[in-house]
Formats: sequence, structure tokens, C-alpha cells
Amino acid sequence: MNKIVIDPVTRVEGHGKVTIHLDEQNKVTESFFHTVEFRGFERFIQGHPYWEAPVLVQRLCGICPVSHHLAAAKAIDQIVGLEPEDLSLPAQKIRKLMHFGQIFQSHALHFFYLASPDLLFGYDAAPSKRNVVGVAIEYPELAKKGILMRKFGQEIIKMIAGKRIHGISTTPGGVQKKVSVKERDYFLNGKDIPSIDTMIEWSKEIIAFIKIYHSNNKKWLDTFAEYPSGHLGLVDKKTGFLELYDGKLRAIDAYGNITLDDINNEDYQHYFYEGVEKWSYLKFPYIKNLGREKGWNRVGPLARLNVIDGISSSDAQIEWLEFKAATQGKTNNKTMYSHWARLIEILHCAEMMKSLLDDDDILSNDLIRKGERRSEGIGIIEAPRGTLIHHYEVDDKDRITRCNLIVSTTHNNEPMNQAVNWVANNVLNGKPKITEGMLNQVEVAIRAYDPCLSCATHALGQMPLEILLYNHSGEIIDERRR
Repeated sequence: MNKIVIDPVTRVEGHGKVTIHLDEQNKVTESFFHTVEFRGFERFIQGHPYWEAPVLVQRLCGICPVSHHLAAAKAIDQIVGLEPEDLSLPAQKIRKLMHFGQIFQSHALHFFYLASPDLLFGYDAAPSKRNVVGVAIEYPELAKKGILMRKFGQEIIKMIAGKRIHGISTTPGGVQKKVSVKERDYFLNGKDIPSIDTMIEWSKEIIAFIKIYHSNNKKWLDTFAEYPSGHLGLVDKKTGFLELYDGKLRAIDAYGNITLDDINNEDYQHYFYEGVEKWSYLKFPYIKNLGREKGWNRVGPLARLNVIDGISSSDAQIEWLEFKAATQGKTNNKTMYSHWARLIEILHCAEMMKSLLDDDDILSNDLIRKGERRSEGIGIIEAPRGTLIHHYEVDDKDRITRCNLIVSTTHNNEPMNQAVNWVANNVLNGKPKITEGMLNQVEVAIRAYDPCLSCATHALGQMPLEILLYNHSGEIIDERRR
């Protein structure tokens, strides 16, 4: 039996590899997307005081630390007796402003730095060209906007948390500091950094680009890694609209039928299991009553735009309606539409940041509330890559006794494996010669999910181990697995 190994998968956060097994006729027999690093945050956070959780867990990642910081903060709020709506309005709005800044900068990073080389140059372009440096050389204006858009989001985070990465904003029941008039005006007047109005305009421009790209490449984008799946995301508790900070969990199947009907965050554990496999450190979440085979869901921009009933920001709502029209209003199971969906969310975040920057509540000193102590807290938000769950239990000495994290990329584990399998069977299967461009299509399918493998690596039971022995010609002559 022959084996194709892609190691590492490039232009993703964290370490992963792909293994595709072929028979003697080069027919695909099986394929796997492996997450090969392990980080035991669920275990070593135990014993720490609960108020340390938002600071500790954000160290999971340098790309989306704000997401972990806020999900943990929401859980800790519950431990001190507060639901999200119990926090003061200024505290809620300051947290949301930082959250929108986080999603805005993360989406900009993924699209401009990681995904655009494949879209602009093609998946079979030379690797020396197919990268962010190549984009900067051939599309300098596009690259410049991408860099400045990411910077804008990072500066929003820095204003609130003190640092762009691994800052500290929240405290149990609220936030550490208000926003000053000077800080706010920095983002409104456009003197030292492009203004929020410029961010909105640039967001519209890049959406216009992706719509033209879809029009010119419709056949490929409509069929590449297209497969039926469930979709999961938060929706606004009253309207069912897009909700990134605090909402109810909704899931639909590949045809739009509701499989999880707007459940409360604290009920998530009654509806989800996490499966494990010996060949990956990444778990496989699924909805219990649907079972492992049918209960898995995509999460992230594509899933969110599938499950919602609308978007509250006006320009993003217009773009969402056009996005839905592309599939005649039906559930979109086309993996490559994730980039279009991601850019609509960029626009939504820009619009929401403008609304919050114009809101005098963020200038208020009314920042902290107190409640009645509890022993358990659950925080769920929409991270850039999808639904993120933090669950903590504490003892009477304020120490964390249990931590469960279901990270966005964990939800997307099965979808990414499905994507790898699709490419293996539709691009590589039976080919007498495998080219670099063919192999890159495997990575293109994975990159559409913008995986953050560092965030998602937790394991249950014995750690899997694989040892491969190669000879001087690069052939595997022996292998051992535990």
C-alpha cells in the first residue's frame, strides 16, 4: 500500500498533517487529517483560582486569545452569579467592541495573508509565489489594505486590553477600564490610523472583489469540497439574527431542517458528545440524538450565515441576502463559500464597531456588577472560527476542579476530514502522477475552515503515537503505532 503524507499543512495556525492511503492502482482507500500536537489546558488549569481562568486560557493561542478570554469571562461571570445581561451596559458594550475588533482582525489575517494567495494565483501556482509576499508584490494595494485592516482590529483590542495579544480586559462581573474620549477619537477621526468609516468602505470593496471572483470561477467554487453537513452557531435570543457575543445555540442539517432549536448555553452538555480517534489529538463533537455519523456540524462564517434569520447591521444584511440568493435561499454546503461569508462578517464587525464607538456608554465608569456565588459557569461565544464553549466547575475554596473546552476547530474536525476525503477521492484518486498543485488542493480545502489547531488539541485516554522509519530513498520501511 502507498501513502501520501502532507506534513505540515501550511498557512494554518498550529501543526497538522494529512495522510492519504492508496492501493496498488493508486485508488484512495482512506484519508485522515491529523492534529499532531497536544496541549493540556483542560487539565493543568485545574487547581487555579477561578478568576485566573480568563488570563490563563487565552494563552492557548496568539491568533484568537480574545475569544478565549471572553468565553472564560462569561463563564466566570456565572460563577459570581451573573448572566450576560446582568452586567452593566457599559461593560457589555466594551466587551463587545473588543470582540468585534478580534473577529475583524482575525478574519483580515486569514483572508489576506492565508487564503488570498490561492485565490489570486491559483492552487497550482508555484509555492514560491503562492504566499503573502507574492500578494504584496503583485497586489500591493490589496496587501496594504489587509495589513491596515488587521492593524485596526488589533488597535481596538490594545485600547481595551492594554496589549494586542494576551492583554487583560475582563474582571469577574465586568471590565477593568472604560474607554476615554481620546482613545475613541483615535478610531473616529482617521488622523493616525484609517478611520472606522474607511474600514467599512474597504470591507465593502473586498466583498465586491469576492463576488466578482465567484462570478468568474463559479463552477470550481460551487463544486470544490461540496458535501452535505450540519451547521451550528449562535443566534440572537429574540430575533434569530447573527449574534457573535451572546445568543442561543441553533443547528440545522444540510437541507435547512432544525436539529438544535435555539437552546440556552447552559444546556449544551445535554445535547453534545465528543468522540475520539487514536490517530488525532482532536476530538469529534456531535449532537447526541443524531449520533456520530449524522450529528457533526460545521461552525464558523459559513455555518453562521446558514443558521441565522438575518443580520442587524444594514450593509451586511444587504450582502447576506445576496449571499443567500446565490444558493436560492437553500442551505449552503459549499466549502469555498466560507471566504465570501467571512468577508460579510468583516463588514458586520466594522459596522458594529462604528455603532459602539459612537455610543457614549463606553465612556462610563459603571463597569462592575456583583451577584451570588455559584459553583459552575458556562460561557459560549462565536470566535472567528466558530462556536467556542468554556465550562468550569469550582470548589468552595474557589479552585477550578473541572474544565471542558469545545473549541471552534474541534467542531470543524469532522468537516475538515470530510474535505480532505473529498479532495482525495475527486482529485487524487487513480492519478498516475501526483503533482504539488493536486496536493495543495487538500490544503486549500482545510484552509477554508481557518483552523486553529493549537486551540483545539485536547485528548481523552491514551495518547496516540506513530513512529515511521524511512530509508535513504525516503521510503517507509517500518512503522509502529500505539
